[in-house]
Amino acid sequence: MSGHATQNKKHLYALEVLRRAVGRFNRKNAWVLSSHIAMSMMMALFPFVLFTVALSGEVASLFSHRVVVEDVVDLVFGSWPDSVAEPISREVFAVLQSSGTGLMTLGGVLALYFASNGVDAIRIAMLRAYGQEETRPFWKHRLISLGLVILGGAGLLLATIFEVFLPLGARFLARFFPELDFLRGWENGTNGLVVAVVPVAAVVLYHLVLLPRRATLVQIFPGVATTLLLWWAAGLGFAFYVSSFASYSATYAGLAGAMAALIFLYLNAAILILGAEINGVLETDRHKDI
Repeated sequence: MSGHATQNKKHLYALEVLRRAVGRFNRKNAWVLSSHIAMSMMMALFPFVLFTVALSGEVASLFSHRVVVEDVVDLVFGSWPDSVAEPISREVFAVLQSSGTGLMTLGGVLALYFASNGVDAIRIAMLRAYGQEETRPFWKHRLISLGLVILGGAGLLLATIFEVFLPLGARFLARFFPELDFLRGWENGTNGLVVAVVPVAAVVLYHLVLLPRRATLVQIFPGVATTLLLWWAAGLGFAFYVSSFASYSATYAGLAGAMAALIFLYLNAAILILGAEINGVLETDRHKDI
């Protein structure tokens, strides 16, 4: 009986934390901040993808191997619903066909700056959710945002190279060890693995790096887990909504794809803030217990 009572108490506390997090979310006008993050990320999306593709092309040339642009784009939009990702991917390909991948000069610098604006918007949301004040100088937290963008681009670059060269290595070994069946056919699953890891790594880094007072992995786990779970559910729900009910093409004409992506980013930004608010509630309770 005591075990059931303890479980019920935990469930009630979890519901209470969620209720308080939603209350904090509404009081802080987080819907408005979510739109700011969504717009900033939308503005940063194209420069970031173009910069990453250009960087991938430059590095791949050192290995005398052509990086397939589709691989990079798939890694960026792989966790998005197809109905949302497809129009944006089409525009990315159109830009790359007209300008190529030679974007590593002034265009690359501007791409980094605009992409870092999106990360900086998330930093502001994290500060408000955790109830912290920004104590670092402007140049420092701006460099952190810029560093996360570069880290994200480098991570996608490494993932692309991983996907290109790992299957080649497996096929090479399979010639000498034909009896090892695991060296055949498995490489197609690496894309799904990388696509799953990218959002997890991004959310964890947002919670760990963007705040002046750092938390531990254990402390941020509830908000991170909630964010990832709700992102997964929102992706399925939004894909069903767009394919079944939405009529963006009738309302926004040629801007339908961009508007669907913007609304999807808006929803994901709100979920990210809610996850941070959950951690904020738990941190407040920890301070009360001290």
